[in-house]
Amino acid sequence: MAQFFSLHPDQPQPRLIKQAAQIMRDGGLVAFPTDSAYALGGHTGDTALLTRIRRIRDVDDRHHFTLLCRDLSDIANFAKVDNSQYRLLKATTPGPYTFILEGTKELPRRLMHPKRKTIGLRIPDHPVVSALLAELGEPLLSSTLLLPDEEFPLTDPEEIRDRLEKEVDLVIEAGPCRGEATTVIDLTSGTPVLVREGRGSLTPFGL
Repeated sequence: MAQFFSLHPDQPQPRLIKQAAQIMRDGGLVAFPTDSAYALGGHTGDTALLTRIRRIRDVDDRHHFTLLCRDLSDIANFAKVDNSQYRLLKATTPGPYTFILEGTKELPRRLMHPKRKTIGLRIPDHPVVSALLAELGEPLLSSTLLLPDEEFPLTDPEEIRDRLEKEVDLVIEAGPCRGEATTVIDLTSGTPVLVREGRGSLTPFGL
């Protein structure tokens, strides 16, 4: 059965953050709230984690996974970012956006789209995620907790535990969570392209 942690939404308890981070380091799959919707995530270097998330979400290897990053310097380590892209990222992060960017050589190939060699990256604006990222000292591999044949992501941590108690290792509760996914913007072509409209405003991108 999945463990269940209740964290303060603004000042998450350091002891529980350390425990959650260790579960991730040990290969655990965690359901946690973000500034848009709940996500599934864990340690970036864990290959088995990709398989588990794909099974839960019923997606294939063309599904774009997302790296949750602490700041823009993290993004620059894993994606090729020119000056115009950087300005857009700086103006809209942290926030409810996922950006599709071309991966760098430092990014493991298994995390990239198999044909486009791209990756989703984002800097969430949520104290719990920020604390987890700080404790881990590296990005988190993640995917929106949207189950097959459902229109909206799950938002109730109790329901998540009930439905995924044998699929995940930890569910984190930290107060109300929006049920709206991120806005996904593809920045690989030089001009922002809308992939999915979600919580984030399109105004900064002229869309």
